[in-house]
Amino acid sequence: MHKNIVYVSHAEKGPSGGAKIIYHHSEIINTLNNFSSEVLHLKKNRLSKIKISIRKKFRINNKNNESGWQLNELQAVKKFNYKWFDHKIKTRNELSFDKKKDFLILPEIFAHLAEDLCIKNDIDYAIFVQNGYVISSTNNERKLSLAYKKAKFIISYSEDITNCIKLKFPNIKTKIIKISYALDLNNFKMDQKKNVITYMSRKLPQHSYLVTNYLKPHLPNNWLIRDLNNLNEKKTYDHLKESKIFLSFSNMEGLPLPPAEAALAGNFVVGYTGEGGNEYWKKPLFTKINSGEIKTFVKEILKKILEIKSGKKPPKKNISNLKIKFSKKRELNNIKNFLKYINN
Repeated sequence: MHKNIVYVSHAEKGPSGGAKIIYHHSEIINTLNNFSSEVLHLKKNRLSKIKISIRKKFRINNKNNESGWQLNELQAVKKFNYKWFDHKIKTRNELSFDKKKDFLILPEIFAHLAEDLCIKNDIDYAIFVQNGYVISSTNNERKLSLAYKKAKFIISYSEDITNCIKLKFPNIKTKIIKISYALDLNNFKMDQKKNVITYMSRKLPQHSYLVTNYLKPHLPNNWLIRDLNNLNEKKTYDHLKESKIFLSFSNMEGLPLPPAEAALAGNFVVGYTGEGGNEYWKKPLFTKINSGEIKTFVKEILKKILEIKSGKKPPKKNISNLKIKFSKKRELNNIKNFLKYINN
C-alpha cells in the first residue's frame, strides 16, 4: 500500500540545519516507489500569541501550566518554505490525516504532541531526534514517555543523539533506527584559497565575539575574518570555498553540519564540537577546544595560521573519511531501511 510520509517542522524564518535535513529526506522519499512525502509546518496561532503577550505584559505566573507547544495553540502554515537554501519539497497545509495512508514523523521538539495528534486518532508515527539535548520538549513526563513508548520507531543520525535517547528512555533502545545525511560534494569544490577565517556568529554570539575580538590584534595584516551569519546556502558555500580556517561555535548539538561542510571545502576547523561533532572531529583537520576556553581558542587559531604559512594543507585522508560519512549512497540506503519499518 502506498504510504505518505508527513514530516512535521516548525515555521521559522531564519537558517535551520534541522529543517534542511527534513526537507532533503522528504525530497528523496518522493523519488522512491510506493512512497510520497510532504512537510507540514506549524506555528503558534493568533489567540495563543495574544495570551502569551498578556501574560508577559501583566507578569502572570505560568508555573502550573504545561511547558512546550500545545496542539490547541498551533496551526498549519500554508505554503511555507525555507528560502535560504534550494529545495523541491511538497507541503502539507492542514492538520488532518488519513490513518490508512499517512505516516507522521515528529521532531523531538514536538514529540509530546503525539498523544493528541496521533495516538488518539490512531495515526502511526515516528519521532526524529536531531538533538538529544532538547529531548525534554515538555514538563509533562507522562505525555513525553507515552510519545516515545507508542512511536513505531525513533530516528537518530548520530552516536551522541542515540546515547541521549538511551539515557532518557532506557526501555526503548531497540526502537532506535540510525539514519544519515548527505552533503553535496559538488558544493565544496575548492576555489582559489585566500587568507580568510570564517565563522557563524549566531552560534554562541558572546563566545564568537570574544574570540574574534581577542584575535584581531594578533592577526597578520594579510588575513581577514568573515562572519557568515544569516547568509543563504550558496553564499555560505562560496565563502567556505575561499577561506582556510573555520571557527566552530557549535553548542549542544546532535551532529553539527557547518564544521563538516567547512572541512569538505578545504578548511582547517578550530573550535567546539557541540558534543555531536566528536563523531567526526579527527586531528589534524579538526582542532578541539573545550567550550569557554577563549584564550586557548585564540592561541590555537594563531598556531594554525603559522602552520598554513609553512605550507601545511588539510589532509586528504581526513577529507576522504568525511566524504564517506556524508555520502549520498549511505544516506539513500539508510532512508530505504527506515521506510521498511513503516509497512511492518
